[in-house]
Amino acid sequence: MVRNGGRLLVECLIALGATKSFGVPGESYLAVLNALHDTAGRLDYVLCRNEGGASFMASAYGKLTGSPGICFVTRGPGATNAAIGVHTAMQDSCPMILFVGQVGTDMKGREAFQELDYRAVFGTLAKWAVEIDDVARLPEIIARAWTTALAGRPGPVVVALPEDMLSTVTDVAPLDGPATLFEPAPAGEAVAAARAALAQAQRPLLLIGGANWSAQGRAALQAFAEGSDIPVVAAFRYQDQFDNHSPVFVGEAGVGMAPHVKALIREADVILAVNVRFGEMTTDGYTLLSVPAPRQRLIHVHASDREIGKVYVPALGIVAGPNAFAGALAPVVGKWGDWRRTARAAYEASFEAPAQPSPVDMVAVSAWLRDTLPDDVILTNGAGNFTVWPNKFFRFGRRARLLAPQSGAMGYGLPAAIAAKVAFPGRTVVCFAGDGDFQMNCQELGTAMQAGAQPIVLVLNNGVYGTIRAHQERAYPARVSGTTLENPDFVGLARAYGFHAEHVRSTADFADAFGRALASPTGAVLELAISAEALTPRQTLSQMRDAALASQKAHA
Repeated sequence: MVRNGGRLLVECLIALGATKSFGVPGESYLAVLNALHDTAGRLDYVLCRNEGGASFMASAYGKLTGSPGICFVTRGPGATNAAIGVHTAMQDSCPMILFVGQVGTDMKGREAFQELDYRAVFGTLAKWAVEIDDVARLPEIIARAWTTALAGRPGPVVVALPEDMLSTVTDVAPLDGPATLFEPAPAGEAVAAARAALAQAQRPLLLIGGANWSAQGRAALQAFAEGSDIPVVAAFRYQDQFDNHSPVFVGEAGVGMAPHVKALIREADVILAVNVRFGEMTTDGYTLLSVPAPRQRLIHVHASDREIGKVYVPALGIVAGPNAFAGALAPVVGKWGDWRRTARAAYEASFEAPAQPSPVDMVAVSAWLRDTLPDDVILTNGAGNFTVWPNKFFRFGRRARLLAPQSGAMGYGLPAAIAAKVAFPGRTVVCFAGDGDFQMNCQELGTAMQAGAQPIVLVLNNGVYGTIRAHQERAYPARVSGTTLENPDFVGLARAYGFHAEHVRSTADFADAFGRALASPTGAVLELAISAEALTPRQTLSQMRDAALASQKAHA
């Protein structure tokens, strides 16, 4: 059968197992759009409003499902808009493939209209960047892109599609299906060495991360941790990968790290780090473990050999997939029960916070949500001080998920929530967004409306860029500049996009409003009245300012 490159590409993706894609149309890949006309129900195209939102959706879809999130954007501006999702997918270690239109091969190198050198632009952002230069090689390149996105440390791949490569006709057959990938299994002596090191510990710690866990791998890891009575800390924004209700779970190492978590990492004598990319947030700016040789005895397990020793030289490095490694573990016995119990008590106490000086008190709202949301809820958020509520004041059970960017990207939460509803239409999806964060991608409410993928969005409206205001008051107290927001009517905006929407003006009004949101067949946006004073759970904006002014006065 003869087909053009655009149709060949689409047929290859279907053969590999892709069922959803996200994008913004462009004339540079019209042949692909034409092929997608015939694939509804097999490979759907979710029409987005901005390439940044589309790439966030693909990134979140890959993180949630474990299958590469597929994104199509046009050349030049479309590609640069989409770069934020590629960066986020890379830092999140989640599989994604971004297909980018490109000028025809006969125009390359002339700075033609919207031309970019995609290998140069995305070379350090993505796991691999490639450009098709022969339509006959298209199946080969797509298969490699799919495998590269999934294997080792998962991540984003960028594939540039010159227009003539998509319009050229070929008799090359599409792929038959994906490669079957098995995780690298740990050597028996490596597992024995890890268990022996833990058995000799007085203060062992299990540090876990990554999104590529299977249900079996998570269950095996939990059985090992509970059988060994070893405390478990999750890396930044991966607390959904371990049952928070387990007595061994003791917290998350991320932004605003709880003091007891810092102490656990700093004081541990043996750390078993499984599937962890040692980032700045998880290590408190690389201070909790000395670079390059930690004082703690570090056992680092990762599917990618490039992660082991990248920052910290481990006492024991094991190249193995997280699920394969967890399945090979057997419990160890030691005298560290008090160490674990003290850590768990500190974790439990971390949910206690004073009533907030705000019309809507998020301490009370978070407690209500913990008791009310279904056990398979999906929470999403972008970036800002408001993320403390879904990240630090919610307990993720075995079925609950968190989609939150390790890159700290504002605007991620709403696209991620839409992607979650595309993937799992029947599950409750709740997006937490600040007023500044929400406006980064609020136009994607239109995508949700058109796709019938409408989540519940909580807009915490305090009229400021909260994270920056907090830093500003600490560094330059009482000198506010560039952090106060004048906002539109979010309720009116949401209603214009077909969402149920309400103002929630007091804590007492929240439960009933959320009930109406849950009952709405068209999703909901609840605008919560939050005082700028309530920037953090345990320190007000005025207290930050006063402390900074007092410090300046003392050092004057």
